[in-house]
Amino acid sequence: MSWLTQAAKGIKALASQKKDIPDNLWRKCPNCSEVLYHRELDRNLWVCGSCGHHLPFSTEQFIDLLFDEGSWQETHMGLTSKDALDFKDSKRYKDRIKASRSKTGKEDAVITGRAQIGLIPVSVAIMDFSFMGGSMGSVVGEKIARALLDSLKYRESAIILSRSGGARMQESLLSLMQMAKTSAVLARLRKEGIPFISILTHPTTGGVTASYATLGDINVAEPGALIGFAGPRVIKQTIGGDLPEGFQSSEFLKKQGMVDLISERKDLKDTLERTLHWFVDGRDVSVRRPPRG
Repeated sequence: MSWLTQAAKGIKALASQKKDIPDNLWRKCPNCSEVLYHRELDRNLWVCGSCGHHLPFSTEQFIDLLFDEGSWQETHMGLTSKDALDFKDSKRYKDRIKASRSKTGKEDAVITGRAQIGLIPVSVAIMDFSFMGGSMGSVVGEKIARALLDSLKYRESAIILSRSGGARMQESLLSLMQMAKTSAVLARLRKEGIPFISILTHPTTGGVTASYATLGDINVAEPGALIGFAGPRVIKQTIGGDLPEGFQSSEFLKKQGMVDLISERKDLKDTLERTLHWFVDGRDVSVRRPPRG
C-alpha cells in the first residue's frame, strides 16, 4: 500500500500549492442567469452583456458616471437618525442603524451634493439601497428637502435619483411626514419655475414613489426598473385578480404616462444634459454658476 501513501502525499502537495481564487470575480445575472465577469461588468457599467439587465450600481459609481469630473461637492453631512420611538422588533432600531453605518460607510440612505452636468449646475440627492433598503426616514426626508432648498437658493435644477423600499417603518409617522415635507418643497420649486428631474432606478417603491420620485417635471427611468407603491403580490391579493404582464416595470409605466423617458445607464448623462439644456433654453449657463462653498 506504499504507492497509495505516496500518491496521497503527492495529491496533498499539489493541493497545498494551488493558488487561492477569489470568490468575488463572478456575478450571476438575476434576469438571464448568465455568469458575468466583474471586470467585464465594470466596463459595461454593471449592465448584463447578454440580456441588458441593469444590475445594482453604487452611489459612488453614479457620481462618477453622471457629473462633470471634479464638480461633485457633498452637502448636508452629519445628519444621523435618532430612535425617537425606542423601536424594537427582532433588533433594536438603534442597533440596525449602527450596523448599516458600519457595513456601508454611509450616514444614512441618501447622499446630497452639488455638481455640474455639461457645465450646468445642479443640486442632487442620490438614494442608497444598501442602507436599510434605501428606506425613507426623517434624515432622508430632511436631507432631500435641504437639497431642494439649495435649488431654490442657487436657482439651479434639482435631480433626485431614487432607489428605495419605501418608508422606514421603525420611525412610523415621522417617516410618513417626509412625504408631505419633500412634496411641499417641490411645490415651491415648481412655483419658482426651477426644473426638477427625477431618476427612477430599481427598485423605487412605497412612500418614495408616492411622493417626490414621481413628481418630476421629467421622470426618467432605467430599463426594467420595478416602480410602484405596494408590491405586486400585495396588489394581487387586494384586487383578487391577475395583474397585467410587466406590471410596475418602467416600460409598462411609460405606456401609462407615469414615466417620460427610459434611458440606458450608458446614455443617462447625455439624456440629463440634453434635458437640462432644454430647460435652460440653450443659454450659456457657465456665466451664471454660483460660487461654491
